[in-house]
Amino acid sequence: MAMAVAQQQRDNSIERHIDSSGKYVRYTAEQIEALEKVYVECSKPSSLRRQQLIRECPVLGNIEPKQIKVWFQNRRCREKQRKEASQLQTVNRKLAAMNKLLTEENERLQKQVSELVNENGFMRQQLQPAVSAAPNADGNGNDSAAATPRSTMRDANSPAGFQSIAEETLAEFLSKATGTAVEWVQMPGMKPGPDSVGIFAISQGCNGVAARACGLVSLEPSKIVEILKDRSTWFRDCRSSEMFTMFSTGNGGTIELLYTQTYSPMTLSTARDFWTLRYTTNLDNGSIVVCERSLSGSGAGPNAAAASQFVRAEMLPSGYLVRPCEGGGSIIHIVDHLDLQAWSVPEVLRPYYESSKMVAQRMTISALRYIKQIAQETSGEVVYSMGRQPAVLRTFSQRLIRGFNDAVNGFNDDGWSVVHCDGDGGVTISVNSIKNLSSTSNPASSLSLLGGIVCAKASMLLQNTTPAVLVRFLREHRSEWADFSVDAFSAASLKAGTYGYPGMRSTRFTGNQAIMPLGQTIEHEEMLEIIRLEGHALGQEDSFVSRDVHLLQLCNGIDENAVGACSELIFAPIDDMFPEDAPLVPSGFRIALLNSQPGDKNNAMTANRTLDLTSGLEIGTATTHATGDASCPNNRCVLTVAFQFPFESGLQDNVAAMASQYVRRVISAVQAVAIAISPSNTNPTVGAKLSPGSPEALTLAQWISKSYRNCFATELLRFECLTGDMVLKHLWHHPDAILCCSLKAVPVFIFANQAGLDMLETTLVALQDISLDKIFDDPARKNLIGYFAKLMQQGFACMPAGICMSTMGRHASYDQAVAWKVLAEDNGVHCLAFSFMNWSFI
Repeated sequence: MAMAVAQQQRDNSIERHIDSSGKYVRYTAEQIEALEKVYVECSKPSSLRRQQLIRECPVLGNIEPKQIKVWFQNRRCREKQRKEASQLQTVNRKLAAMNKLLTEENERLQKQVSELVNENGFMRQQLQPAVSAAPNADGNGNDSAAATPRSTMRDANSPAGFQSIAEETLAEFLSKATGTAVEWVQMPGMKPGPDSVGIFAISQGCNGVAARACGLVSLEPSKIVEILKDRSTWFRDCRSSEMFTMFSTGNGGTIELLYTQTYSPMTLSTARDFWTLRYTTNLDNGSIVVCERSLSGSGAGPNAAAASQFVRAEMLPSGYLVRPCEGGGSIIHIVDHLDLQAWSVPEVLRPYYESSKMVAQRMTISALRYIKQIAQETSGEVVYSMGRQPAVLRTFSQRLIRGFNDAVNGFNDDGWSVVHCDGDGGVTISVNSIKNLSSTSNPASSLSLLGGIVCAKASMLLQNTTPAVLVRFLREHRSEWADFSVDAFSAASLKAGTYGYPGMRSTRFTGNQAIMPLGQTIEHEEMLEIIRLEGHALGQEDSFVSRDVHLLQLCNGIDENAVGACSELIFAPIDDMFPEDAPLVPSGFRIALLNSQPGDKNNAMTANRTLDLTSGLEIGTATTHATGDASCPNNRCVLTVAFQFPFESGLQDNVAAMASQYVRRVISAVQAVAIAISPSNTNPTVGAKLSPGSPEALTLAQWISKSYRNCFATELLRFECLTGDMVLKHLWHHPDAILCCSLKAVPVFIFANQAGLDMLETTLVALQDISLDKIFDDPARKNLIGYFAKLMQQGFACMPAGICMSTMGRHASYDQAVAWKVLAEDNGVHCLAFSFMNWSFI
């Protein structure tokens, strides 16, 4: 027995490896320890390093360098196998949890179908002639169902009463989250799948507006509940949430009475507030539930003076169900069910307040995305630039949104007062004389001595506009609407000792802007970036001083498929060093889509239109695009503009006049842009001209195809007999990025197919502001000169694999590029065409 134990100990202290000759090599514990120390420092040591290791470590003296090389190879292999096994286990757990979630969702849908079938059968019986002739249940000719009073909010004055309301809220919430209490329909454009954030649904035919989300999150339930209960950190529309009372229940749960204020997204409506009971409890299966509903009494909670600028909205039973998953992580169900009192807003705005999609985008989906963002940041999957931690950049994003919301709403208790208002649809001038913009890290730059902030704001209706397209244009083409001298004034006012009126230093702005990305959310629906506006001093004495203006900018809602979302472009002047507590005075734009009424067929259509040639490519000029353009001419949006300007004491009137004039110019420019890029103006038909002096789109497509055939003796479109508008259609949908540029001294693009626009991340309208040299880096730009000479001499040129850059600053690689002259009917050179083959973003 003793001999067996000794042998086991010897085996435990020895590790066996197979060398290249197939023989086992035994290593002692001391040898393994020495090798492991080297492996931690360098997993692939060179031959010299291995020989040095043998010399420095006496315990390795009897091992050959070749055997040590094999040990490191085996060690790397084991490490790789362990990582792959761990990744596969993680993926397997995720798929198992997602399968469970989809199975439950399928069972719920089957139950809903069964109930609808039974309800349909019952309704058929009620519609029989004998039954239909009978008097209505209420005896007044009204439908009994319609006469049924809606459940009203209740209040209670004792813990037992609150407990009763809490238990009732819990039951109603669970019936919505996992049952069929609400008829849920899939959120348009949000299809579930293994790579999706979750499963999303909106209500149909219920009181108020409701949205539901289900998803898998790699965080523990208690952490998720902690995040979700702190609503102000993830709900951008939340101004404040204050707890007035909290007490425990007999079953270990807690009841809280909350007063919550939310911002209005525009100046045309009043902000909302809620007086609610929130109940947190644990279920028998280990799940955690947080459910919430409104309590009665308009005077409940804070005093009437604090709530005078709000309309009391109602929260019907809503909340979060968080269930633990085997192997870690959680499955979460979110339900938001609200009555936003649409009667209190102008009639034109009511579709927004009656839209379940708006609730889904602003609250439900935002909550799930935020949790997933935190989970990825916790696991180290999210990487940001400029050395900034994810939490710091999230704080900047929240401060930009909050500062913009404060300016739009202008609450009295924040110090805002209206000094001038033009009435409905006009520009409103507000002043805040108590706002403190001090910096704790740099007291010398404190702005607490400023006179205050002037805000010029307005909201207006835009017809036939897609918010995502308009915001994308405003982001890419700042020079079309902005006055850089005003940006310089705002930036200078935020620096100590440089207060004054515009023109403090003579500066000439070139109109060029550089976009430096800082970070983006997991689905790229929101981007945070630094904008550098290039400026030069006019005087020689200050020529060495930089005149560049830096803006911290937040852009979201630029995905046209994100139905119901607000699109925003919010920015604030900032120092180029951009400290974490830098004062921010945000300005910008918010465009809210006024959705169709609930139940409208157009409400379920995905707005996947692009403002370019596509509307004329599918079915010609007589009808609109079949995949969603039918609803685009009826799009109505509310554009909200708010610009803030710091001012020194005594200059309030001057800055207010400047702000009013500037915002009016901005509004006029944006309205002109919205008209220019509307479907009726920017979707050229087959017979439309691409730009002044250009041929028709169909003619240009024919010239491109014919010239390619003559240069390369093969078909560009892989079809020999294309006639009519089929040439343009196949060119537009060609998988390679095809771009045409002019023959000017500085070649600029005049046309691109869909793949070309995708590669450059732009539109046909913005394409004509991009020069050819801007899409190449410096080495490629130098080589381009040689290719140009060859192109002009023999009519075509072939370029090897390379990298180009989009307007968003992203790099795209391509396997090969070819260029050729595009000849017109008179054999004159009309333009140059480029085709980038097998391109993809890096």
